[in-house]
Amino acid sequence: MTSKERLMLALNREKPDRLPVTVHQWQQFHLDTYMGGMDDLAANKAVGFDAQIQYFESMAQFWLVDADFTKINTPDWIDRASILSADPDHRIVHHAIETPAGTLTYRSEGDRKTTWITEYLIKRDEDIRLIEKYMPVPALSLAPLAKKYDEVGDDGILRGFVWGDQAGCWQHAACLMDINELILATFDKPGWVHDLLKILLTKKMRFIEGMKGAKFDLIETGGGSSSSTLISPKLHEEFCLPYDRAMHDALHALGFKITYHTCGGTRGIEELIVRNGADVSETLAPPSIGGNQEPWEFADKVRSRLAMIGGVDQYSTLTTGTKDDIRRAVRKLFETVGRDGGYVCSASDHFFETPVENLKAFAAAAHECRY
Repeated sequence: MTSKERLMLALNREKPDRLPVTVHQWQQFHLDTYMGGMDDLAANKAVGFDAQIQYFESMAQFWLVDADFTKINTPDWIDRASILSADPDHRIVHHAIETPAGTLTYRSEGDRKTTWITEYLIKRDEDIRLIEKYMPVPALSLAPLAKKYDEVGDDGILRGFVWGDQAGCWQHAACLMDINELILATFDKPGWVHDLLKILLTKKMRFIEGMKGAKFDLIETGGGSSSSTLISPKLHEEFCLPYDRAMHDALHALGFKITYHTCGGTRGIEELIVRNGADVSETLAPPSIGGNQEPWEFADKVRSRLAMIGGVDQYSTLTTGTKDDIRRAVRKLFETVGRDGGYVCSASDHFFETPVENLKAFAAAAHECRY
């Protein structure tokens, strides 16, 4: 059975020949530092993983170390970036976005591993009108996507996103303004929050329309800001669910399979994830890495209704654990979460300092778990 066949069977809630094993995304820092600079597909092959390859072109995630937002500039939305520090271990970039009706500003900082926001774009209520009128939605170019799909071939699956700093509307909003202010706004001015989410939904739906014919095996939506480690199930139901469902219905209409990302905070929103129409839930982060329930607890609540990806603590188990620790963790996940199929064993999120031998041990442990 090929890696693509194995992964797709699991995503269809079926049993492949053995437990699929992979990682959420392979970060460039780890590829450069530990994998000799090889690309993510080669790295997956080198350690024995069933590859999940993320396609980032045209998706415009701010947190990518090499993100270039000038690529989506238009005459009405000009992002003028001023580099305040070019130090790769502490980059600082100030952005001034010029529109016909005013200027928006934000600032990002970062290092060799990732990027974060230190000044948010939305500072006044009326700023969302500039976003509504002028923020461009890039077009997805199908030709390079098809080339990448063919490159991955049988070695794994190709994953995509819905355009935006994060794929979900609420999660995207949390990149445009401070999450604490956004949460308070749901109580103080809920209508304004819904206006912002509708603006983002309209843009995301426009991007989805342009995805027709795109060669993706799986589309990721959601994001960590919707998790129940950050917002209550009640807020999730009002400010995430309707927008997630609208996007998922549109994606399903084009034939895409959807995975909903919550970074592990799923307690209390299990039924909301089912209701939003996703096919898959990820990343099943256990409490040891910031989740709020064990992967098998979540699995028992959604089993047979959702496929699942994740479950492995990428720090305490995969990076600093012994080979025996890794083998025990994988075996337990196989017996509890994956016993009926429909499960892809994966690191719960990004890793940066993980020894290559531990990654190989992770793959070997999963290879032993046969249906």
